[in-house]
Amino acid sequence: MANKVGTMVGYNIGVDLVDKFNKCKEIGITSCQLNIWNTSIFTSDEHAKIVKDAITETGMTVSSLWAGWSGPCEWNFTAGPDTIGLVPVAYRNIRLNEMKNASDFAEKIGVTHVVTHVGFIPENSSDPEFNGLVVALRHLCRYMKAKGQYFLFETGQETPTTLLRTIQAIGTDNVGINLDTANVILYGRGNPVDALDVFGKYVMDTHIKDGFFPTDGMYLGHECRAGDGKANIPTVVKKLLTEYNYEGPFTIEREISGDQQTVDIIHAKKLIEDAMAEVN
Repeated sequence: MANKVGTMVGYNIGVDLVDKFNKCKEIGITSCQLNIWNTSIFTSDEHAKIVKDAITETGMTVSSLWAGWSGPCEWNFTAGPDTIGLVPVAYRNIRLNEMKNASDFAEKIGVTHVVTHVGFIPENSSDPEFNGLVVALRHLCRYMKAKGQYFLFETGQETPTTLLRTIQAIGTDNVGINLDTANVILYGRGNPVDALDVFGKYVMDTHIKDGFFPTDGMYLGHECRAGDGKANIPTVVKKLLTEYNYEGPFTIEREISGDQQTVDIIHAKKLIEDAMAEVN
């Protein structure tokens, strides 16, 4: 299977998805990860039809659904552990149900991979919150397995070893990883090249992104244009292809907006394609 170069596409109420897909095609991108934060969409047959019609009209491939959740969320080292993902007990049950709704929505649009941030997973497996989280995730993964789907952790808040331990503890065979090449750096958890030695066989989708390590104990490091940071993206691409027989997409994420975002996506696309050409 040929690896596609894709990008992130956000969808919300009122968004012209056909236009967004066509703009991707204008720069030679025919694959995307669909990003939805508005959880009300997950229970809407109308929105499922809008997405399916847009896919049919444009020929875009949706590699996976990135599913958001409700409630507070702060992307930092202080409030992040209490607000991000399914780790916080205060929000876990409602977010677990939202993930099941996202699974239902993914089934309606013909997508088998659902991605999210689980949060700051406890590194100590004896921590009672670790077991509670694993039980919740196992329930979700079994729910998704019945639909022929895979649940993917987006890397970030957890160390590579903790992520591997969590996948092993869940114990189902439909769990994978969405490797965000910048997040392991932005959260100070390591680097993507070495992280592959820990969990490479589980990588099923990617966020090709770049950035720098944190220099403040309160805040994440900062993202930058692919190739300008510490992620060593060409090496990640080649390692996935040669050592792990990776067949998934290389999905570009650039966390800015406007014309510069498009310019930087085009730059990242060439960076990826050059690395792929070295392998082929």
